[in-house]
Amino acid sequence: MTIRRMLVPLCFALVISSCTPEVPAPLPTETKEEHDARMQWWREARFGMFIHWGLYAVPAGEWKGETSHAEWIRETARIPLEEYDRFIPQFNPVKFDAREWARIAKAAGMKYIVITSKHHDGFCLFDSKETTFDIMSTPFKRDLMKELSDACREEGLKICWYHSIMDWHHPDYLPRREWERDRPVEGADFDRYVGHLKRQLKELTSNYGPIGVLWFDGEWENSWNDTRGRDLYACVRSLQPDIIINNRVGGSRAGMQGLTAEGGFAADFGTPEQQIPPTGLPGVDWETCMTMNDHWGYNKHDNNWKSTEELVRMLADITSKGGNFLLNVGPTAEGLFPQASITRLREIGAWMSVNGEAIYGTSASPFKQLPWGRCTQKSIEGGTRLYLHVFDWPADGRLVIPNILNEPAKAYLLADAARSALKTARDGFNLNIEVPGKAPDPLNSIVVLDVKEKPSVLPMPEFSRTSKGDGLEIALASEAVSSEYRVRHTIDGTPPTVRSPELGRAVKVSYPSVFKARAFYQDKPLGEVITIDVPLSVGKPVRLTNPVSEKYKAAGPSTLTDGMFGSIEFADGKWVGFEQTDLEAVIDLGHSTAVKSVTLTYLATPASWIFAPTEIECALSEDGKTFRTIGSMKKDAHRWKDEKGIHRFTRDAGGAKARYVRVFARNIGVCPADHPGKGGQAWLFVDEITIR
Repeated sequence: MTIRRMLVPLCFALVISSCTPEVPAPLPTETKEEHDARMQWWREARFGMFIHWGLYAVPAGEWKGETSHAEWIRETARIPLEEYDRFIPQFNPVKFDAREWARIAKAAGMKYIVITSKHHDGFCLFDSKETTFDIMSTPFKRDLMKELSDACREEGLKICWYHSIMDWHHPDYLPRREWERDRPVEGADFDRYVGHLKRQLKELTSNYGPIGVLWFDGEWENSWNDTRGRDLYACVRSLQPDIIINNRVGGSRAGMQGLTAEGGFAADFGTPEQQIPPTGLPGVDWETCMTMNDHWGYNKHDNNWKSTEELVRMLADITSKGGNFLLNVGPTAEGLFPQASITRLREIGAWMSVNGEAIYGTSASPFKQLPWGRCTQKSIEGGTRLYLHVFDWPADGRLVIPNILNEPAKAYLLADAARSALKTARDGFNLNIEVPGKAPDPLNSIVVLDVKEKPSVLPMPEFSRTSKGDGLEIALASEAVSSEYRVRHTIDGTPPTVRSPELGRAVKVSYPSVFKARAFYQDKPLGEVITIDVPLSVGKPVRLTNPVSEKYKAAGPSTLTDGMFGSIEFADGKWVGFEQTDLEAVIDLGHSTAVKSVTLTYLATPASWIFAPTEIECALSEDGKTFRTIGSMKKDAHRWKDEKGIHRFTRDAGGAKARYVRVFARNIGVCPADHPGKGGQAWLFVDEITIR
């Protein structure tokens, strides 16, 4: 025992010594059990506070009459370095109260705080011996991070650091901003900057006690790569072996969410930003970070606040998909949380004080989809506890739990301290729960359902599509739950019956055939008939006036007629992107035929600088030269906030004859004046042009 105690610190000291600019640290290894133990507190927490705070709080989002800025203000307003430095004597947060911040987070039901120790502007909120561009150079002259880390521990919260790899202030950081003509790169040494970065991280992991998470960002510029990221991950883990590190440390981020599909990357969790993955990220730990309004840093003009109802339901949605929710607050330069943030946090806390059991320590829902809300679950002795998050309370007093085979043990309202039993009754594959006429909570009411054993839910069939020339190859993508579960199909448009062919290997369906499928369990129909028709456009050649971006080209122009649709994630390989460029596509149907309708699928995720088109037009032609417009639409570019997600624009052609179909979609061009990326090149993302 004595020998072991002596050896462990010695080995650890050797590991620490490898965290230097000159010697890359070895990537740490751990068993699955060790990894799970390290991640346990984070997986149980589910809810944390993000804080974006720094010099950018001084201008409060406004610069020379423009009011759309925030933490990126030095970039978006193109403020010269010496001018930005003038914020230092103005940053004096005399109303900052670390204990009050920690108490607000705890009362909201949050379990950890992630704060910007340094954002992209390079300013440090901690006392760093590596730079004078820190809090000690301001009139405040107190180590904010020390005070907050102490306050968090007093309140039982984990303190975590956000630290930017990017640094617009350090002379050795490259590349420079493209507009910084007065900052030459001669003499800059990026490796020297990496040494500075590592030494600051050593300060952050040595001077403030145990740190829960190191949340990196700013890794996307070409000076950084996955090799450097692996080294930095190993460096930080050598300093605090139990620390958790996000996927923005290196090159493992796939778009704005997730990790790379292949293994080998250095990261512990994915970071969807301003979005919730539709089905979560199965098999991956992940955390959605999101603002309460439209900005991360404080912007005094931004009053576009999400409602408490929306935030509570987002928390339930994220948790039901196996993720964590990191909700942002942008304090003022005085050190105060905006009152709108405080109000929402207090209201979320009131809900959590009653319903937190349905969030903390739960795992993802066994249901793919529920018509009235979401579900989280926990293992209990002899079975499973299902927390049914009911957004839409049933008017008839009957909550229907679809396609569940388990026998119920007990049902009750979580808000009912007496846990009075609710009546349950089976109706075929469904289980019905009798609930009161009025919802216990208008935000999100929790009905608890204890069932015997692990949940056994009959899934609705899911299908994969593969473009095969003039048709689609359709295959079953979901797994059968037992030998008594079958999916049967037809391709002649008739509804499948128990005697229809079972869908085994993939089937090819070409126009005008119609694929229909239905699940059967114990030879009884399950759910509704699913229909997939093959449109006229599948496999038809596409001519583009403007080329797609090399960054987001998918399979090129043919992506628009391959019959395959993308997800909400723009980097999933099924979208084509146009950067500050319009879409103009002409599809050749091969011969003149009757066209019933034309549909364009497009994506709008303004947080990723992807905007809905401001104009769409569909037109038909027999000769490919003279086109007749069948439908158009114009949108107000100033209302860019109104449209998010996947959308489809359809126009009826009434069976008009045509060989060629032209679809035009106008890119908004540049990010609008009230967007955080004001003036930056805007993206237009389109997927399928469907002609029927």
